[in-house]
Amino acid sequence: MNQCREVIGVVLAGGRATRMGGKDKGLQELNGKPLWQHVAATLSNQVETIAISANRHIDIYRQSGNPVYQDNQEDYLGPLAGMLSVMQQSDEEWFLFCPCDTPFIPSSLAERLIHQREDAPVVWVHDGERDHPTIALVNRKLIPELEAYLAAGERRVMVFMHQSGGHSVDFSDLKSAFINVNTTEDLQMMQGKE
Repeated sequence: MNQCREVIGVVLAGGRATRMGGKDKGLQELNGKPLWQHVAATLSNQVETIAISANRHIDIYRQSGNPVYQDNQEDYLGPLAGMLSVMQQSDEEWFLFCPCDTPFIPSSLAERLIHQREDAPVVWVHDGERDHPTIALVNRKLIPELEAYLAAGERRVMVFMHQSGGHSVDFSDLKSAFINVNTTEDLQMMQGKE
């Protein structure tokens, strides 16, 4: 587990949440607790430090005592912009990114990604059916590549990660842990589940 302590866990809560009517998704409550806190609580048992990537309600997120990083770019350029901004503003070497809308992530997330990383600069979750490229362990050495990728107008997370020499890690035994909350209806259906 020592390797996990060299990683900062980052909750991605900076999106527009258009499928949730533009509400700040990270602050929507599941079982009486904001979504981002579910993710942060699970990550905090796996890594030394937690940070939040957010572009709205910064004061609310800061009340947690965790560092909050806003996008350096304008206009909500997507998850890669949030990832880049955090890496540009933080000194850590490894970043474990996880979106705020995946409240059931497993307690083994960091350890499994680290141990199956091999020499890749980025690895991400595959649940046996689909990739989850925003649930990813990323090395800061990708900053220049990511800056160039975004400057070229690209936004596709999966394409960037493949281009960077990354690979997925199999979590098919924990598929249900990666269910995400996209809509208000999703959130209502998940109330009461742990």
